[in-house]
Amino acid sequence: MRLLIRMNVLKIAACLALSALTGCTAGMSTMSEIGHPPRMTQTSDPTMAPEYRPVTMPMPPLQAPPTEAGSLWRPGSQAFFKDQRASQVGDLITIKVEVADNANVTNNTTASGSGSEDFGIPSLLGFHGKALSHLTNSDALNTSSSSANAATGSIRRIDAVTLTLGGTITQVLPNGNFVIVARQEVRVNGELRQIMISGVVRPQDISEDNVVTHDRIAEARISYGGRGQLSRLQESRYGQQIIDGVLPF
Repeated sequence: MRLLIRMNVLKIAACLALSALTGCTAGMSTMSEIGHPPRMTQTSDPTMAPEYRPVTMPMPPLQAPPTEAGSLWRPGSQAFFKDQRASQVGDLITIKVEVADNANVTNNTTASGSGSEDFGIPSLLGFHGKALSHLTNSDALNTSSSSANAATGSIRRIDAVTLTLGGTITQVLPNGNFVIVARQEVRVNGELRQIMISGVVRPQDISEDNVVTHDRIAEARISYGGRGQLSRLQESRYGQQIIDGVLPF
């Protein structure tokens, strides 16, 4: 028991130390922006970011394209003239996001049950009738039970996001699909909005004007957030978050 308490104390101390370290780092960043709007990150190669990881997906076996001597048509080409759509690593592509989700779920559950048992003991160890009733103070055993449960739950969610931003092809997979990454930052009145999109698209899903919609992106990851004075006010302190995660009640 003492060992368990000691381990819990060590865990809490470690969490508080991590919270203090994180809070100090975040505090220094916040202090450095006093009197100035949030700093925007520099434009850089997304594949050089620390959190970047190449995408690996199941691929069909490679097959050499057939060749025909004297033919002006190259296998895989979509036109006699050069296609202006993005097709190589580093090419730019326009991504349109139009998310309009509406979910409304309501669940009502009501359950009830009851039970009763009544049985007697006509004889026991040679005792019958009144003699037995004096020993047991009763000639029967009665039990009864009842239970009731009622629950109501409802979920209503309305999400609407409309974005248009440019992205970059970071990988061309062996089957010809493209891995795309798009990032955008907008700073308005001391608040920095950050938009990030990543995923995998097929070449044929890119329109003639070099646009792909979000519903054509596989493994799509769409993030819309930001940081600044308003964002800091809306978030609880790091210590409060640690306490909320550690306390069991």
